[in-house]
Order: sequence, then C-alpha cells, then structure tokens
Amino acid sequence: MPSADPTADAGTAVPATADLDAGAGSNAPFDADSDVDSSTGADEDPAADSGASGHGEDTMDLRLPDELLALTADEMSDSHGARRPDQGTAQPSVSTAASREASVLSVLPALPIEDDLLDRVADWGPTDTPAGVFHLVPVRVERDLPLISRWMNDPAAAAFWKLSGPPHVTEDHVLSQLAGDGRSVPCIGVLDGTPMSYWEIYRADLDPLARHYPARPHDTGLHLLVGAVADRGRGLGGLLLRAVADLVLAQRPSCARVIAEPDIRNTPSIAAFLTAGFRFSAEVDLPDKRAALMVRDRSLRHLL
Repeated sequence: MPSADPTADAGTAVPATADLDAGAGSNAPFDADSDVDSSTGADEDPAADSGASGHGEDTMDLRLPDELLALTADEMSDSHGARRPDQGTAQPSVSTAASREASVLSVLPALPIEDDLLDRVADWGPTDTPAGVFHLVPVRVERDLPLISRWMNDPAAAAFWKLSGPPHVTEDHVLSQLAGDGRSVPCIGVLDGTPMSYWEIYRADLDPLARHYPARPHDTGLHLLVGAVADRGRGLGGLLLRAVADLVLAQRPSCARVIAEPDIRNTPSIAAFLTAGFRFSAEVDLPDKRAALMVRDRSLRHLL
C-alpha cells in the first residue's frame, strides 16, 4: 500500500530513538500493492507477534459474504456528498443519489462487527473540523479515477506513492483493493463539498505490514494524499489526520491504535502525523522504503 503524501506544515524533526518495545523489521516477503508513504508503528504485544497479509501462505481467510458484496456494490452515490450532523438541510454536495444510498444501506442485513473488517466506513458520515465539514466517501472508480490519477501524477506525490503514469496504473491499484474482502477501503476526502484528498483506511493487523511490527488485533492504518498543491503546506494534513484518526477510534470501538508508516525521508508527512497527535515509535526497514512508524493511541488521544 502507498502512504501519506507531503501534507502539512513541514519542519518537525523526527526523534532519533525508537520505543524500546516497538520491535520491527523483518525480511519476510511484502506483497502490498504499493506501500510508499504511510504505515504503522506499535508497542510489543506478546499475544500478537505475527500478522496476516493480503496474500501468501500466512493469510487469514477473512472474506465478506458474496451476498453482502453484491448488495454493497452500488451503495455509493453518483456525487461526493457531505452533510453537517446537526443540520437537517443538505450541504451543496448532497444529491438525490445520496438519499437512494441511504435507502439501500437501510435494508442491508445487520452484521456482527467481526463480519465487517472496518465497521462500515461508508456509514461513518461527516465530521466537523476547524477547516470545515469533512467526509470520507468510498471510491467509485468510474467517477473518481481521473481525479486520483491526476493527483498521483503530481511529482511530489509520485515520489512516494509511485503510481504516476497512465490512468490504468492508478486504476489497477485501486481495483486491487476494491476487489478484496474489505480489509482496505480507498476513499475520497471531501472538505466542505470539495474532493481534495485520497485516503486508504486499512486493517494493519491483516496487511503484509503486520509482518514487520508487533501487530495487535484491529490495528487500523491510514494512508493519505492531499491532492491539490494549494492545499499543502498550510496545516490541512495534520488537521485532517487528527480528525480521521479520531473518527476511526470513535467508529471502531475494537481498535486501540491508529498507525501509519510514512517514508522516513518524507519530513512534511511525518510532521503532519506528529501534529495530529501520533507519536514516533520506531524506524523500520520495509521492502521498498525505510519507514517511520507512527502511532495514535486511544488511551492518549486526549493528551496528544
């Protein structure tokens, strides 16, 4: 998987030492699609020394039922929508398709949490931030591919995500996640009705990354690319990372940690995570980069 793009105010130095208990680094194969700019970091947990990957012989066979996948295939609206939680009137980005989406979701069968690997990201809804109302909208390829591909071809993004080139390069990456069992959900970040960022919310404990750090059950990872150059370098990255990390912890009660694995060279991204309340845990050698493992703990979320 790729990772967080150069996002917020840069300049924050990365601590030179790592958590003593954040054992990381492994020579096991790493078969993620394109892990480039954000990842995970964590404290030792004796009960969780190994992790399952999306592929390979140690993969956990977790898969949503075909019936649910068929029902949710059309759950996305035709446009990106967001509505303030405390208002009965829709924001400009809400369409009639969003109402149809709500109707579809209302008839989906109630599933135990363990049957939905990320607790229905599509249902998380908008959240208020100091920059405006922010909404994670799961990607719909036919609608979002041109925008995501354009963002990936920006030189600053291409250096870390490595998805530049013709649209099919980005399309293959996104489709590989959408075709999976729900352990990774690619999303468009919509701020006050404007699509402005690309996100991947994923189960770090079920990702190949788990081979490289002591994963705990339900660890949730974030990858972020702030799309427009005009939105970078003014603090939006840190602000939105904090908002989304808090959203993950609020919507996923079984998740105790949100993690990220930015490239150690990507100081703007690391600065954004530190601003967002993540702590630096360790430096880890991954197959395609040396990463800074960043952790936002549920227990510390009101302190950092």
